[in-house]
Amino acid sequence: MFADRAKIVVRSGKGGDGHVSFRREKYVPNGGPDGGDGGRGGDVIFVVDEGLNTLIDFRHVRKYKAGDGEEGGKKNCRGKDGEDIVIKIPQGTVIKEAESGKVIIDMSGDHKRTVLLKGGRGGNGNQHYATSTMQAPKYAQPGQPAQELELILELKVIADVGLVGFPNVGKSTLLSRVTNAKPKIANYHFTTLNPHLGVVDLDGSAGFVMADIPGLIEGASEGVGLGHEFLRHIERTKVFIHVVDAAGTEGRDPITDIYAINKELAAYDAALDKRPQVIAANKVDAIYREDGADPIAALKAEFEPKGIPVFPISAVSGEGVKPLLYKVYEMLSQIGDEPTIFAQEYFPEEAQASGEDPYTVTYDEEAQEYVIEGPRIEKMLGYTNLESEKGFRFFQNFLKETGILDELEALGIQEGDTVRMYGLSFDYYK
Repeated sequence: MFADRAKIVVRSGKGGDGHVSFRREKYVPNGGPDGGDGGRGGDVIFVVDEGLNTLIDFRHVRKYKAGDGEEGGKKNCRGKDGEDIVIKIPQGTVIKEAESGKVIIDMSGDHKRTVLLKGGRGGNGNQHYATSTMQAPKYAQPGQPAQELELILELKVIADVGLVGFPNVGKSTLLSRVTNAKPKIANYHFTTLNPHLGVVDLDGSAGFVMADIPGLIEGASEGVGLGHEFLRHIERTKVFIHVVDAAGTEGRDPITDIYAINKELAAYDAALDKRPQVIAANKVDAIYREDGADPIAALKAEFEPKGIPVFPISAVSGEGVKPLLYKVYEMLSQIGDEPTIFAQEYFPEEAQASGEDPYTVTYDEEAQEYVIEGPRIEKMLGYTNLESEKGFRFFQNFLKETGILDELEALGIQEGDTVRMYGLSFDYYK
């Protein structure tokens, strides 16, 4: 089964907490602090595996978690680091943040390995907090929290040339003739439900990779049929070979078909409308018009003035195929060898830093107290030892740096007024 899209959740490891302990030895009275540091949490790492060509494995496992760091121990023992988790994906996979749909990284070109989420740093043990005035600190730093992201993985085939066109116009037949690909071919619509890739070898040139993109239909850009699943695979291609049934064997007008497909391409991504294109007017061996009209001449008259060359071919017999391929190679040579790689739009580190937990500063008329609440406050109180001198200084700096003191003064707080944070109350003094 071919799978080109998956949604998963990844989580890095939490850093281990620092440890609070003191030396307790027979001949060492009043031993100092010896709490060890916590271990580092494991990273989430993505690696390209050249042997993979589908995302099918992610249909069965949706959650991936790195190991947590262990807590520090006595006698300055450092906690063990959490194990990294390495996730293998096919080349050409684009990793996106699920909610926004923004690209985090495109695993193509030189991008073979990336650390997507860093594990949390381990907390310092209480040995780090001893001072001349605080020789027995009962405070240790907690480990940094884990990071979690919901991701969308999208596999976009890596091909220089994409065959586009309505179903049953001969794309698979053309691909099988000019490459070593073996697509399933039959005379019915939507034979091709998976993209097929093949290498075109030309005499005297390096050749190129061609992809048979599954047949499009009108409305594909809006998700009609399997529209988005098909269109995803043409985003990397540098040149389109637009295959049409010049003979109109199913009663379709090839000129109308070309405009319809181009409209779908532009609706899905405006940049696709500007992609270089060549028309392969297929099935010339089946052209028969009682009225004597020449569909090839009509196609040339309509599109060649717009800079889109038209090549009459027969994918079955091979007639006209070589001139088409050499023209495509010439177009590729003018574009260059740089692969199409999607730029990063979402930065997990910045998102984590900017995603500060909220807090509120209000005045409780009934209790005549100023109240500070919110997840950020609760989290701060959870890892701050207010009974220690260092912890209380940290607490004061936190109130100042976050702007909470300014907000209290804006509400009219005076010296001696009471401030409440969850179960903690204290008098306000500048």
